[in-house]
Amino acid sequence: MAKVAFLGLGVMGYPMAGHLQAAGHDVTVYNRTTAKAEAWASEHGGTAAATPALAAKGAEFVLCCVGNDDDLRSVCLGDDGAFIGMDADTIFVDHTTVSAAVTRELFAASDAKDIAFVDAPVSGGQAGAENGVLSVMCGGEQSAYDKAEPIIAAYARICKRIGDSGAGQMTKMCNQIAIAGLVQGLSEALHFAEKAGLDGRAVVEVISQGAAGSWQMSNRYETMLDDHFEHGFAVDWMRKDLGICLATANENGASLPVTALVDQFYKDVQKMGGSRWDTSSLIKRLRDV
Repeated sequence: MAKVAFLGLGVMGYPMAGHLQAAGHDVTVYNRTTAKAEAWASEHGGTAAATPALAAKGAEFVLCCVGNDDDLRSVCLGDDGAFIGMDADTIFVDHTTVSAAVTRELFAASDAKDIAFVDAPVSGGQAGAENGVLSVMCGGEQSAYDKAEPIIAAYARICKRIGDSGAGQMTKMCNQIAIAGLVQGLSEALHFAEKAGLDGRAVVEVISQGAAGSWQMSNRYETMLDDHFEHGFAVDWMRKDLGICLATANENGASLPVTALVDQFYKDVQKMGGSRWDTSSLIKRLRDV
């Protein structure tokens, strides 16, 4: 078993760190809100640290799941950052969904300190984190990935190295691009069924068994029909992710017309007061037209 630090105890990080402790690892946690780190330590039996540097001190692996580019920089860099506390030849694993630019920046900063850096964003949402069945897409050196993969396995259903540094983040962008179109299509199908006077549950029972079936359909159609969106991945975070996708597409020349359109639809949902609603709330925009 390994000595591990986990930075960031949001809806994803809190259960992920718990799975690591349950798997027998020696886990020290850090969270910007100290009370949450102390609550985690009380619940799971690990240790809470006051700074990222202190959490990382002596750790073989430092794992991180925070909010955005600036949050990631703040826990990695500076006098209290994790990189200061990490020894040479240790491994930093970033589970945050961030831009490829900050991944390249931090890969270079870690490399200068002889720290291995693996970008490893996740998919599966809060439920996936709680149940330990996340999909983890990784970028970085093969040797670093090989060492990190058994640690990540504590909360992953699948973990795969896609390529060199940044490949994990690029793959997560593919994931979010695909989800955006799927959720909009499902929203339109359910909205159409309602307008046609059909029983939405009966419709999904049939079409989910054919080519229209998807994770979104299986896991979100009932709450969408019930107009319930107080769960899952928030619209604000989805817009952050889609913004990263669109900015990167502008750099590499990819054409993302549907993604750009759905991003604007999510902007409409934000204006409706749905910033913290689940991403499946796209259907509310159609109902309120």
